[in-house]
Amino acid sequence: MFGSLGVALILFIWGKPRYDVVALLVLLFLTVCGLIPSKDAFLGFGHSAVITVAAVLVVSKALENSGLVNLIVSMMDKLGKNTILQVGALCLVVAIASGFINNIGALAIMMPVAIQLARKNAYSPSYILMPIAFASLLGGMNTLIGTPPNIIISAFRTEAIGTPYRMFDFAPVGVAVTLIGLVFISLVGWRLLPKRPSLSTTEDFFSIHNYITEIRIPAGSKLIDQKVADIQRNKNHDISVLGLVRFKQRIHAPRPSLLLRQDDILILEGDTADLAKFLDESGAELVGDEASYADAEGTKDIELMEGIVQENSPLIGETAVSLNMRSRFRVNLLALSRSSKTLRQRIDHERFQTGDVLLLQGVGTEMPEIFQTLGCLPLAKRSLTIGKPKRTIFALAIFILSILSVVFELLPVAIAFTLAAILMVTSRVVPLKTVYQNIDWPVIVLLGALIPVGLAFETSGAAETITVQLLKLGAGFPVWVLLGMLLLVTMLLSAVINNAATAVLMAPIAISVAKNLSASADPFLMAVAIGASAAFLTPIGHQSNTLVMSPGGYRFGDYFKLGLPLTLIILAAGIPLILLFWPA
Repeated sequence: MFGSLGVALILFIWGKPRYDVVALLVLLFLTVCGLIPSKDAFLGFGHSAVITVAAVLVVSKALENSGLVNLIVSMMDKLGKNTILQVGALCLVVAIASGFINNIGALAIMMPVAIQLARKNAYSPSYILMPIAFASLLGGMNTLIGTPPNIIISAFRTEAIGTPYRMFDFAPVGVAVTLIGLVFISLVGWRLLPKRPSLSTTEDFFSIHNYITEIRIPAGSKLIDQKVADIQRNKNHDISVLGLVRFKQRIHAPRPSLLLRQDDILILEGDTADLAKFLDESGAELVGDEASYADAEGTKDIELMEGIVQENSPLIGETAVSLNMRSRFRVNLLALSRSSKTLRQRIDHERFQTGDVLLLQGVGTEMPEIFQTLGCLPLAKRSLTIGKPKRTIFALAIFILSILSVVFELLPVAIAFTLAAILMVTSRVVPLKTVYQNIDWPVIVLLGALIPVGLAFETSGAAETITVQLLKLGAGFPVWVLLGMLLLVTMLLSAVINNAATAVLMAPIAISVAKNLSASADPFLMAVAIGASAAFLTPIGHQSNTLVMSPGGYRFGDYFKLGLPLTLIILAAGIPLILLFWPA
């Protein structure tokens, strides 16, 4: 048992293969070894915790689509120029939203607003992006549905003592810890972050002006009767065809098989040396300005938009060429930024990674759907429409009724939120075709695979063995020392592996420690819940941290500058708060 979990932990930290694949491999290995009965191997996929997480993700997307959160976001433009006020207000909104919708969703809504505030007030986005990412983690601590670890902890409590946690049982400790964390971030924390160059516009960020050029194909040019693909395959230069104007009609992202004609105008991307070489070889003419295609029909519909690659995007591991981005999605990849380094040359062959910031060019009306298909979060300022009032009210009513049905124990949380998700879909608050896109399937697979592993970890005696060692280390010390050790270990684990996996591994140990001390399991489970959400030390501990890395220009060590003091503050404040509200 220990050997397989040790290997799994190493693979979780390494990140290869992906954490859901690692979880499945561990599940299958333990089943083959007989530690998990074959008939129980896949029971985790029908566990109420897994169903609840999936349903909550759908309801979260419905609340985003309804315009409810945007009502709050629209108020952000009324903030003054005080940086403390801006950081504090943004963090507070994200934290509140994260208690009720997926914390990634809450962060995704606020990131464009934060970047625009930074640009408008001429300070670095690095001052504000990491704070709101950390605020999304803090806000998730406050409710049963705020984050998957809370749902998992509730499921383990049900197994241990027969009753789950209620909707707001996490709030007394969670809200207090969140407020302490937000006060520190707003007053002091953001000042600890490095100042990166201020980004005023998309063009400044990627410096693309010198890389987009317009040429005309005159009589006698070698380009006549060539295909668009022939230009892009030529190994003598790195040139991309972004668009073509023919008879005053603009063709965006022309298909590779399109034949070029005399007097066609090509919009090309490439550095100055490659463009000069291309002009010499092809006999084409440099137009010199954009006047000839600016008035072409369709030009005004073309927009530039920044987006950040999410953790489970289909782009990851692929290239623009392997995906045929131009022909399949009708978008041009103009530039790519990774950890504050901007790439422009040969980007068509660069394999995408989580957190990459892409500059895409496409038809404005199509971009939102394209971004969703590509698994990217838009970073450009989005129109903050409040949605149809009836839809907003309907979505809010369903959500409140779901909360009340759980609070008053009329329905189990899995049933209440599955029903809410179905109502959101049937009322078209969430389009049926996007329902499955809004579920974080790797997390679902992770939970389904690890729940039997976690139970086997407990029943096999492995959790008891670790518990004995913890008790030996804490021998002679009061309960709060053991509680602190458990909280600290959970925090350190959550900094390097998925927080849901952390909760599954640590919950059996928490229950075992409580049994050995003849104490209540609640304070120890609460310590695991707080620790699993406190993934502040690295960019890989939580997807929220990863998403802000490139837009904020952060390096790996930058997370330690704000994350370490915040971790110590939560450790110091969390232990007395847990014992105050959940006595041992």
